[in-house]
Amino acid sequence: LYGGDDVIGIWPTWPSLGLDPRNQFDQFRDLPQGTYGLRKMGEQLRKQGSHLFLCYNPWDESTRNEGHMAGLGQLIRETMADGVVLDTRGASSKELQDAADNVKKGVVMYSEGMAVPADMPGIVSGRVHNALYYVPMLNLNKLVQPSFAIFRVAELYKEPIQREFATSFFNGYGTELNVFAPGQPDWVEDQYRYLGKTTRILRENSTVFTEGKLTPLINIPMDSIWVNRWEQNCKTLYTVYSIRPQGLKSACLPIVPNKGFHFVDLWHHKILSPVEANGKNWVELETDAFHEKWLGTNNEGAVDCIAELPELIQLQLRGDLLKVQCKGGDSLKIWAGDPDYSKIPLVLKSGQYELKLSKFFGRFEGDFIVQLFGNGSLLDENKVLITPGTPRKISETPVLKPGNQTHWKHELVTIPAGRFVFKETHGDDFIPYPTELVGDTLFMPSFKMGKYPVTNQQFREFILATHYKPIDAQNFLKHWKEGKIPKGEESYPVVYVSLSDAQAYAKWKGMRLPTEQEWQYAAQTEALNTWPWQGEGDSTLCNQGNGKPDPVGAYPKGANQNGLQDLVGSVWQLTNDEYQSGSYRYVHLKGGSYFKPSSSWWYVQGGPKELNYRQFLLRVSDGFERNATVGFRLMSPW
Repeated sequence: LYGGDDVIGIWPTWPSLGLDPRNQFDQFRDLPQGTYGLRKMGEQLRKQGSHLFLCYNPWDESTRNEGHMAGLGQLIRETMADGVVLDTRGASSKELQDAADNVKKGVVMYSEGMAVPADMPGIVSGRVHNALYYVPMLNLNKLVQPSFAIFRVAELYKEPIQREFATSFFNGYGTELNVFAPGQPDWVEDQYRYLGKTTRILRENSTVFTEGKLTPLINIPMDSIWVNRWEQNCKTLYTVYSIRPQGLKSACLPIVPNKGFHFVDLWHHKILSPVEANGKNWVELETDAFHEKWLGTNNEGAVDCIAELPELIQLQLRGDLLKVQCKGGDSLKIWAGDPDYSKIPLVLKSGQYELKLSKFFGRFEGDFIVQLFGNGSLLDENKVLITPGTPRKISETPVLKPGNQTHWKHELVTIPAGRFVFKETHGDDFIPYPTELVGDTLFMPSFKMGKYPVTNQQFREFILATHYKPIDAQNFLKHWKEGKIPKGEESYPVVYVSLSDAQAYAKWKGMRLPTEQEWQYAAQTEALNTWPWQGEGDSTLCNQGNGKPDPVGAYPKGANQNGLQDLVGSVWQLTNDEYQSGSYRYVHLKGGSYFKPSSSWWYVQGGPKELNYRQFLLRVSDGFERNATVGFRLMSPW
């Protein structure tokens, strides 16, 4: 929930020291597996990116005499610990550090309490508790030495302590979780999630807080809210602390926009646009509301964090396809929703990508957060939004190899290359239709299209050759009698086939179904014709919706300029593209059919349909999507 522990501290002398003559070092040796076990624990922790600290009790004077410096040095030698908690001592000493360094260089001496400036040169970190309870809760040690690592002691067993985590974050330092007391309260997970949000920002921007320039309490025109500014190289952070129980959402942070940089709310993961007012530029601060009953307690307060970052990530979302381009850094993280330690992001090397979001994140709809890192430090953040219910193409277009096409009884028609403006019309938006590519000018390479829809006879040859049997056989070739084509209907378009059936046939032929844009371009041509013919249509050009199917090629006068026949009024024709819109999946049909309902036209408008008309076919199951008016034709890139 908070990303794991950076340090584990072992404190076996509490509350047993003094029970018998054993000194503090003896108690470490008497732990299970002794100091050997602690040494193994330290090795395991370091493999996981964590460290092992031991405790030192300078007031241990009445137990077995071993000599504090000798005992501490020997304990570090046996355990190879990474640090020592200096219980009750506000400073280290040369003698203490030498005792550790003689065994292992770089052992951290972790002092107790608010280190006074005179003590700070001798230590690199300290622990603070039961202090800074009055606003503005500014820790002055950071003004003296920004690199001084302070950890605020949080004793969660007593009460919810959101203020402890908020204060640590506001001052740019971490938290020590004191879990000496027994029990785990029911509020612990909520509190740990909050700690996870503050800790993630601190970890991902640690050098800004330890090496950057701090400007405390910058002036903002708002009561009960305080802001610190931290600057390092090309990054500026603003940490915010508020005791406004009603929360805040106001453009009240004064900034100076810089070309090539943008502002990101790292707490709420929003991209902020500066606004101009009173001759200044401002960005929005937002703090969450909390119950006023928490005012004056350890659970009061809320935070925010604004970052000014170089614009290193460029994003473009088209339907389900996310194009990512980034400059610099070494790794990218893509999150479904806000970053959170309970989630696993998609991690990639820095670079350029075209990603189908549904492939990695399934049906998730909402914000996708993209972060760029260099050596673990956040360099930039950007986001895109998929509005719930947005139709997204989730299918792949099969890649065909030349020369795999089998004998084709009906000729293929060559579709010349050209430019095509994709426009569409459709019926009622019971389920939203996609807007992807609509209005775009597309360059279409030359390809070949089946002159007619696939017939019953052609599909029968496929079954005889492959022994194809669908897993879900409901309604499969329902119009055939005992597996045989009705007499005289050999050249009728095959129907009662699903998308899967059509794709299996296409694969056998070494071809594929056309995309909607390919079908429409081949049908409309560059001229963007509304119908295959010029002018008004009549019963000599296509079936006008008389309710009876026809054999392919029954209306040769209705062919389009490319020579394609039966484009409209024959059978609805499947395209390759499959979409997901919330809980619905569907493919697009083109061309209308011979069936024209008279009482349910607001659901599905039958009869011949304009070449740019689209109709969705729900994908509930193979059996459900097979019906009497849906067939298909094939295409080949060669």
